[in-house]
Amino acid sequence: MQDSSFVVQEHTTAQGVHWDLMLERGDALTTFRLEEAPGAAADHAIAAEKIFDHPLRFLTYEGPVQQGAGRVRIVDRGACRISAFSEDRIAVRLAGDVLQGVFELTWMDENRWRFSLADPPDFQAR
Repeated sequence: MQDSSFVVQEHTTAQGVHWDLMLERGDALTTFRLEEAPGAAADHAIAAEKIFDHPLRFLTYEGPVQQGAGRVRIVDRGACRISAFSEDRIAVRLAGDVLQGVFELTWMDENRWRFSLADPPDFQAR
C-alpha cells in the first residue's frame, strides 16, 4: 500500500476556531472538521464532522477562509497510510510533526464521527 499525504488546517473565523483534517485518497482529500486541536486525540477522542471532499490543492493552502471571513493556516502535514476505509471506520497511520501514530475515525451517527488514537493500534503494514 502506497503512502499518501495528509494536512491539518486551522480555520480561525469570527465564529471561533476549528481544524480540518484532510486525508489524500485518490484525487481528492477526504475531510473531517475537528472541534479540538488534533493533538488532543492522543489523550481523548475528539468530536469530528465529515464534510465535503476538497481538491488536492488544499494540501498546501494557507490564506483567507472562503469569502474572506477568517484565515487558514497549516498546523500539521505529512505522510499517511490508510489501512481501513469503510462507511463507519477509517484507520490511518499519520507521520506528521504533531500527529504521529495510528488513528481512527469512527462513525457515530449522521455526519458525526470520533477521532482518536487507536488503542491498541489496529494497523498492518504491507
